[in-house]
Amino acid sequence: MDIIEHYDLLIDEGNDPFRDPPILQEYMSQWDGERFVEALELAGNKKVLEIGIGTGRIAVQVAPLCMALTGIDISPKTIERAKENLKACKNVSFVCADFGDYQFSGTFDVIYSSLTMMHFRDKKQVVTKIDTLLNKGGIFCVSIDKNQSEYIDMGTRRVRVYPDTLDHMKSLIEETEMSVATVFETDRAYGIVSKK
Repeated sequence: MDIIEHYDLLIDEGNDPFRDPPILQEYMSQWDGERFVEALELAGNKKVLEIGIGTGRIAVQVAPLCMALTGIDISPKTIERAKENLKACKNVSFVCADFGDYQFSGTFDVIYSSLTMMHFRDKKQVVTKIDTLLNKGGIFCVSIDKNQSEYIDMGTRRVRVYPDTLDHMKSLIEETEMSVATVFETDRAYGIVSKK
């Protein structure tokens, strides 16, 4: 199944992590959580990009801590839901596009992504693009799922993904002007914090 169709269907099915009850929000934080947001070193003068904003689960924590947040996502229905969920956050703008293809007009002080890199086949192209979009002194933080399955299995449908490994992602980062500053581990993921 196509990734756009999958995420659009999740919205149709009422799957919105932004609106999850506390127990499910706690479950989702096993991939990122408080430590992930702290690693972004946010400040009121920083411009931030979230790759794969989804319905705004992480963005709602980030937006109050930065000057401007741009969220990009490939799913039209997901972006519409994120706009609704984050309407109180006046410093957030949204882009519905494939990150790999989209031409950004500016650069960012912080770029982050959680549970999104698995959707990119050409990870080198994505990491290289992130490097070009990140300002000198900037931070890139990524959460990589420990699950190495090549499919998201929803029971009624399967979606092809491209799992990451910690070593491979670190090596791609080190090939750019960024360097790995910290690696941390959660129950379900590795967090890599890089600086430029």
